[in-house]
Amino acid sequence: MSERVTSQDTPEQTSVQIRELLDSLYRVDSGRILATLIRLLGDFDLAEEAMHEAFAAALGLWPKNGVPDNPRPWLISTARFKAIDTLRRRARFDASQDELARHLEAQGSSGGADKEESNEDDLLEDDRLRLIFTCCHPSLPPEARVALTLREVCGLTTEEIAKAFLTTPRTLAQRIVRAKTKIRETPIPYEVPTPQELPERLGAVLHVIYLVFNEGYSAAAGAEVTRAELTGEAIRLGRLLTELHPSGLHADDLGPEPEGMWVEVTGLLALMLLQESRRAARTSPTGELILLENQDRSLWNREQIAEGVALLGKALKSRRFGPYTLQAAIAGVHAEADSTAATDWRQIVALYDQLLRIQPSPVVQLNRAVAVAMRDSPAVGLAHIDAVLEHGELANYYLAHSARADMYRRLGRTAEARASYEKALALTQQEPERQFLARRLEELKQK
Repeated sequence: MSERVTSQDTPEQTSVQIRELLDSLYRVDSGRILATLIRLLGDFDLAEEAMHEAFAAALGLWPKNGVPDNPRPWLISTARFKAIDTLRRRARFDASQDELARHLEAQGSSGGADKEESNEDDLLEDDRLRLIFTCCHPSLPPEARVALTLREVCGLTTEEIAKAFLTTPRTLAQRIVRAKTKIRETPIPYEVPTPQELPERLGAVLHVIYLVFNEGYSAAAGAEVTRAELTGEAIRLGRLLTELHPSGLHADDLGPEPEGMWVEVTGLLALMLLQESRRAARTSPTGELILLENQDRSLWNREQIAEGVALLGKALKSRRFGPYTLQAAIAGVHAEADSTAATDWRQIVALYDQLLRIQPSPVVQLNRAVAVAMRDSPAVGLAHIDAVLEHGELANYYLAHSARADMYRRLGRTAEARASYEKALALTQQEPERQFLARRLEELKQK
């Protein structure tokens, strides 16, 4: 044991210190601990219940006994014993639970805990990969994959996920319950697929990581523009995926499509790093939103930009890239420009043209329209935005109305700008966005 309570610490001080330590451990490590417990116990709900009981036990024991030298293995081992106790209680009503409890006890007595401790970091990372591939299994509906990954891999609460995706906590909880039931009853294996199976599973995993990053990069609702814990988690998962490439297999053995999917792993990591590099400049010290054109570029993270650009170069060199790499290329043009005026908008429009060919969507069309406005003029951009809105898919997308309002503002068409800003304001759920749009409206009223 380490960090034992000394005579200089009052019981109250010790309790506060332990609580702060456990809060930090929970924020940083609960996802990894949970992933290992799911592997050991084979049950999502049992693992989650046992983990929370282990943290509660630590809160009671550590002030008296001291903090263990290795807190994570302690929490995992304690949670496993808590799960065995739970199964023993359930065994009064279900004999199969007693059999499972005996199996878990046998696992622990065969030296599994010692191996866990000696190889802890590698095992924890492997467990995280197993968990994300389980949550993103193709037999689960896409919306369930996202919800389950955010809940079990990223540690968000049901309420947080529901708010992010503008649904009710009850609906979200039902999705998660159905997904867990499907995993248990199918049963879906808790494992990283073989190298040959990986390519067909990577698409779903990449999509979920992309959505997790986007929610962190620009939160759909709430008081913050960004959620650093989500962008950080998405980048970490992206790094883990890059380590999975089956280096023993040649690209010719994999074929063009699977190899292209591996290129997209690199492309997605590059995209996330390039986008995340701007985080410090995207809000003021008081949390107000700052648009790209007004950002202090000296605050951009040059290390992340350098790494992102290097990864992007590798992905583009393969010539087998897809939508994530193209989005990274667009982010790369922004990252390497000294100002908005110095940005190569012609190249950005050309990249959006390529992106539309392989992944057409109204949001990509909207982004291209804004780039066209920067390349040509606000009037030309407005015509493109109007054409996108006429199709109807973005009728309730606040950024479409905000972009239209900005074009009207630049053109001096104040009444139309006000109407579009009001529409955007009515649609957004994010507080800094609401404040930004309200400021724009106030500015227009003074004209």
